[in-house]
Amino acid sequence: MIRLLIVDDSPLMRRLLGNVFAAEGDFEIAFARNGVEALEQLAGFQPHVITLDVYMPQMDGLSCLDRIMLEHPCPVVMVSSLTAEGADVTLEALELGAVDFIAKPERAVSLEIETLAPLLVEKVRAASRARLPGSLRLAERVRLKSGLNRKPMAAPRRSLRPVLAVRATRSAVSPAYGVVLVGTSTGGPPALDALLSRLPSAFPWPVVVAQHMPGSFTGPLARRLDKLCALTVIEVTRPMPLEAGNVYIGKGDADVIVGTRPDGPIVLAAPSLPEHRWHPSVDRLVDSAMQHFAPTRLLGVLMTGMGSDGAEAMTRLRGQGGRTIAEAEESAVVWGMPGELVRRGGAEIVAPLELIADRIIDMLGRS
Repeated sequence: MIRLLIVDDSPLMRRLLGNVFAAEGDFEIAFARNGVEALEQLAGFQPHVITLDVYMPQMDGLSCLDRIMLEHPCPVVMVSSLTAEGADVTLEALELGAVDFIAKPERAVSLEIETLAPLLVEKVRAASRARLPGSLRLAERVRLKSGLNRKPMAAPRRSLRPVLAVRATRSAVSPAYGVVLVGTSTGGPPALDALLSRLPSAFPWPVVVAQHMPGSFTGPLARRLDKLCALTVIEVTRPMPLEAGNVYIGKGDADVIVGTRPDGPIVLAAPSLPEHRWHPSVDRLVDSAMQHFAPTRLLGVLMTGMGSDGAEAMTRLRGQGGRTIAEAEESAVVWGMPGELVRRGGAEIVAPLELIADRIIDMLGRS
């Protein structure tokens, strides 16, 4: 049985979520009305996974998440709105250690819960199996256990570390000679932070990212990453020239593809296609890039995420002479997408997250 703690101040939401998971037959469910009640249940109930609302009285979701990750690390799925504010808070929650998030429907949840139920169950099941890094906020946890930090914690606001490298000026930017294609899903935003913040301003190829995420979230994600990186990070909302010095984040609820114009290659948002389940689709991104670049001019990177998106196209890419990297199981929150690439024989290199940037730089140095 999977022990699930549902934390939400809305009696309706608790009832609807409880019914969804009770119908599965293999969930043992407990409920809490706010963060204070949730913390009181951790030691006794010992949940395998928690769904956590963001906005609650007495103790909100971020404050509760902070305490959970320090006192009783456990996979947490945030329940968030699709607003811009909801996106910023959710991204902060992912940085604090949440595994994934569920977007609340924009209409009455009681009308849409049956449609959302399969995705809710899939995400919570994946989260229950997720790997939390042993190093996650380790220093803070040690201080807490040693009695050096006993004050109640308010919801933290992460101070963005300064970018040490100077960004390339526009005059120094050059058209794309090749492209790095990055795919990720569950656990992706912190993984993108770890990857992209390690790339220098003189990185010679543009980077295009397909991160499975709603359309209202990818703009805030791009802005957040832009503050952390030496490269310029942009959300793809219109056709843009592919240029070195830039990271292009595909707009959510659409696909991001590579194309060409007389003056050079471009990246653009395209309406999603029903044959691809997740969007932006990694498979579609890689396939589009292979139509306009020689395989030797492409480098595919597949990181943490449930499912198999990207594995098929990146396996083809490697078979035609392209380069590929899969995140190692030891660092992936969910080893679904990169694990499938490894199982298919499509990963030239398998590396833990903290080494992927170095592997990319080494590969491009030999191109």
